[in-house]
Amino acid sequence: MDYKNLRKVSQTFSGQHKVTDFLSYLSNKLKEDSWRLLQANKLDLDKIAVNTAKYNKLKITAKTIDDIAAEILAISAFVSPVGTILEHQRRANGMEISKISMPIGLVGAICDECPNKIFYMFSICIKTGNACVIKASDDAINTNKAIVEMIQNALEMHGISKSMITLLTPQTDDISELVENVDIVIPLVENQDEIVHLYLDESGNREQAMAIINKSKTRRNALDCLIVHSSRLNELSIMFNPLSDSQIAVFADPHAMRALRGRYPNDLLKPADENAYGKDYLQFKMAVKTVDKIEEAIEHIARYGSRHCQAIISLNDANIELFANKINADKIYVNAATDLTDSEIFGIKNKIAKFSSTKPICLSELTTFRWIIRDQGFFRK
Repeated sequence: MDYKNLRKVSQTFSGQHKVTDFLSYLSNKLKEDSWRLLQANKLDLDKIAVNTAKYNKLKITAKTIDDIAAEILAISAFVSPVGTILEHQRRANGMEISKISMPIGLVGAICDECPNKIFYMFSICIKTGNACVIKASDDAINTNKAIVEMIQNALEMHGISKSMITLLTPQTDDISELVENVDIVIPLVENQDEIVHLYLDESGNREQAMAIINKSKTRRNALDCLIVHSSRLNELSIMFNPLSDSQIAVFADPHAMRALRGRYPNDLLKPADENAYGKDYLQFKMAVKTVDKIEEAIEHIARYGSRHCQAIISLNDANIELFANKINADKIYVNAATDLTDSEIFGIKNKIAKFSSTKPICLSELTTFRWIIRDQGFFRK
């Protein structure tokens, strides 16, 4: 891999004025040529056992493509942080010192699963003026190639170097060489469990809860366990109506089981055992846990949850503050669907881009800074 030339591309890129139009074009092109991507993805899926975790993570559907296209378009609308004045000082002698954001340069991204993340990583990189080198899953080699070729063709159509994105070849390119030659490496942590809980307390609005639970689970499988206050059990079957329409399998504890039995499809309702909790469900399955107070919900999440994101549905300010302060997670959602984690609201696809810590990065984290010093041309004594 010729990293020297790739770095030169990142250093000389000056197409920020083109990026918004380019990403809009890429979004439309993705939908127009979706059949190419689906065809390539099928070649990869044919080599993997159906309904396994790997299969579900690598699978791309027409809906996946629509979601990707929408989020590329949303990213295009964000204001690039490049060129932002972060600090400005004016000294008594007339000297002005400015700290201004600039691209990092050449970004390495290690994406072992979910090939669609390549689109997101690239979109964020080019929006911040960075070139990217992708190390992606060998299991999705056909899909990965199709994605990068689609992006490179779009770049050439807009007069931008196709080297703004490069895919490492599994057989020839060494990951250690990638680490040594890029400015920053971002591991895309899809291989870590992302166990998401949503706690519905005694004060949460029922209609709001119904919509949030359904959206969190069915849109992106972004909910693994609903924790429900015991006072809400008599409403559970009503709130679960949309879930039954989507054929969501529910693993319920004894209290929730009694509330749902005869009111939720029998073939979808199963008793929860210890193994039902602490699981990153990648299919239309979820667990339900009943508690009598918020402290029990917090303890359950501490035991079984992950630091990815957690949520609460509540109208009680004290409960909201307690939950937000006690839950150890990167993102806390209050009366909001957890599928937002996989959206563009943060300025980046938060689920994909993390440093070695668990903290998500936004557009500004893909920039560094430089100092601009302006003086009057006099030498300092």
